[in-house]
Amino acid sequence: MPEATHIVVIGAGISGLACAYRLKCLGARVTLLESSGQAGGLIATVDRDGFLFESGPQSFQGTPALLGLVGELGIEGELVEADPRAPRYVLRSGRLEKIPMSPPALVRSSLLGVGSRWRIVSEPFRHSKPPSGEESVADFVRRKFGQEILEYLVSPFVSGVYAGDPEKLSLRAAFPTLDEWERQFGSIVRGAIKARPASGEGGRAASLCSFRGGLRTLVRALGKSLGDSLETGSCVASLSPRRQGERGYDVDVSGNGRNETIAASAAVLATPAYVAARLIRPVSPSLAQTLSGIPYAPVAVAAAGYYARQFAETPNGFGFLVPRSEGLRTLGTVWNSSLFAGRAPAGCVTITSFLGGATDPEVVEKPDEEIAALANKENRRISAIEGLPVVSLTWRHPKALPQYNLGHGHIVRELREAQERVPGVYFAGNYLEGPAIGKCVEQAFRTAEAADAYARRRT
Repeated sequence: MPEATHIVVIGAGISGLACAYRLKCLGARVTLLESSGQAGGLIATVDRDGFLFESGPQSFQGTPALLGLVGELGIEGELVEADPRAPRYVLRSGRLEKIPMSPPALVRSSLLGVGSRWRIVSEPFRHSKPPSGEESVADFVRRKFGQEILEYLVSPFVSGVYAGDPEKLSLRAAFPTLDEWERQFGSIVRGAIKARPASGEGGRAASLCSFRGGLRTLVRALGKSLGDSLETGSCVASLSPRRQGERGYDVDVSGNGRNETIAASAAVLATPAYVAARLIRPVSPSLAQTLSGIPYAPVAVAAAGYYARQFAETPNGFGFLVPRSEGLRTLGTVWNSSLFAGRAPAGCVTITSFLGGATDPEVVEKPDEEIAALANKENRRISAIEGLPVVSLTWRHPKALPQYNLGHGHIVRELREAQERVPGVYFAGNYLEGPAIGKCVEQAFRTAEAADAYARRRT
């Protein structure tokens, strides 16, 4: 009967959308349920007075899987790439300093002292041994390269990617390749050289991408491909095993003027971990407890549009990161209109700042106007901007990003092992293999294939 191969995906962020899309490509009958009024999760694009803003991720790395999906959806013509040479900056002693993007540039850079530069140069000629236990990113960098590199390069990067605290972030969970290189080769530089593809093999490094109309282009294309299989405004109240003798799960759904129970042969929870914990608790209390152990960091996003003449110097590059030692609350600012055309009207500039994170969670508790004023004040100080923005928008995400803290790898292993005892339930999300959009898509595809294979075996 049809219910025997019906797979329900809960949560229409990028992971849920990609999972449902892949299931449909595999020929499965799929329903994607989203509690809010629109798909996309944190990905949303807003037009305001000729400016284009992103309320969450600002761009993505063009990985093979993600670019393949873009091609399948027929939106490759909308794709735009940032200049790979666009400089990135870090704030040091109140001044923007260009971040060196290669080992030779690092050695020559005045950003770092002689001692730090020597530790970089000599690293491939030293053989270090990592501790037997798990190590934080901060402890790893201090051990290998020293405090200066941690403070002005690594910590700001961690804040920009994970909104995390490097003292708590697990190297093995967040940056497994670095951990593996040191364990295998005794040097991350030697490991990087060994891992580099031979001449003529592989492709160029993934570029920074978006779309002419913003990241909503990807969300809309995925939603359109799903058609009636995507149901927004549909809140899942509970997930429970079917009656004895019947395989699969009952998914109780409310919204859009109806209450119904969907009989599913398999269910994919593509929600944040804390939501997945609530849904899985009646099925597996141990899985719920494991999922509840994943913390999230809050992030406030403050986007603003200015006239170019308000800047002492028009922004040119990716943007800048702010070390915590600078005493500001901005984690970093992206110069959107410098990266991608069409982000601002002629003669104008679009920028987006991020505040909060694991090291400053109180920021998101402030009203939108205070966050916008704070971001504008700090940007005016850093970039010499005159006056107030032409337009500004603020978003607060109390639980923006999962934290890959010490013990996260153990949590994921526990999750995988416990999942084996709950056949037909699968998980997809940015708390499993990384927060990047490309990583989410790759993991969602694998989850879809596993769920589809399970449903077919049970038919």
